[in-house]
Amino acid sequence: MNPGYLNHASYGPPTPEVESTVHQLLAAARRGEPAASLHAVDERARAAVARVTGFAPEGVALSTSTSQGLMTAAAGLRGEVLVSLDEFPANLYPWLRAEQAGRMRVRPLPGSGSAAPLHVTAERVADALTPSTRVLAVSAVDFRTGYRADLGALRKVIGPDRLLVVDGIQNLGAAPNDWTAADVLAVGGQKWLRAGWGTGFLALSPRGLDEVAPVLGGWTGVEHPAAYDGIEHPLLPGAERYSVTSLSPFATGAFATALEQFEAAGPERVADGVRAATASVIAAIDAAGLALLSPRASEERAGIVVAGLPEERAAALHTRLAAAGVTTTLHPGGRIRFSPHAHTPAQTLAELPALLAA
Repeated sequence: MNPGYLNHASYGPPTPEVESTVHQLLAAARRGEPAASLHAVDERARAAVARVTGFAPEGVALSTSTSQGLMTAAAGLRGEVLVSLDEFPANLYPWLRAEQAGRMRVRPLPGSGSAAPLHVTAERVADALTPSTRVLAVSAVDFRTGYRADLGALRKVIGPDRLLVVDGIQNLGAAPNDWTAADVLAVGGQKWLRAGWGTGFLALSPRGLDEVAPVLGGWTGVEHPAAYDGIEHPLLPGAERYSVTSLSPFATGAFATALEQFEAAGPERVADGVRAATASVIAAIDAAGLALLSPRASEERAGIVVAGLPEERAAALHTRLAAAGVTTTLHPGGRIRFSPHAHTPAQTLAELPALLAA
């Protein structure tokens, strides 16, 4: 991997072990191995998800992306959802589509959608709640600033009778959070977990399982799916009822391997490494005299650090960084997003101040 790769919030390059897993499964498929043996990796992935999140195994379903998980949740719920307009679009369109289908009402979090995004805090949510609010949808980490939401505080402020739906893709694999505070957690594996595209999961609490109807559930979400008898079969008892179709064993195997690597490395150790790397980026931004648009306190951020410049200067700096082999994301409004991982070389971080100051 390019040692100057500081863009894991966009996608995390798969590890050699993930690559090897995909090759092995492709080779097995090429030999004509039975489909059932290839799909044995599904249970490995589901079990690993349960271990790293704290959700019960029966509350975990595999999916292809965060978006698929959130679409499944939004399609299966009723009532009013409170959501910030500053969310990444993957956590907006499912609710908008559910509203257009007549299943939900979308109420924007007051103050959102402005030029300067506001963080989703327990205080803002508490002020916005009404008796009609049934669901709070939030990203665990804000893609624009790296702010890490306090899921435990949000759970407390909305109370036990409302559902908390969480987009966790920018958080899981980079920093800890109180995952079981959520009733629904949707995560894709292509960013901090480094599993590649087409990987992810949907995890639900017992209440989430009760509340989210399997509106998008397909033929693989029922009992005896291979009994082609033309009648509707009973739903599977757990989260697998939300399954739409058979998933790619190549993607699922990659996901299982990535999760197991994350476990073996130690989530706390990984989080410590990400924390140190982002602190180095913040120090480089400060040394260059650039504006820091991310939280300075380590407990309020995950792996994203954003520098703010006038738009033309930001474009020039982004180009200069790329020419020096440093990969970042340039966002509109003069925002350069850095997202190092625990494995980012110390030499890359040591050279960053000079590159920014230039």
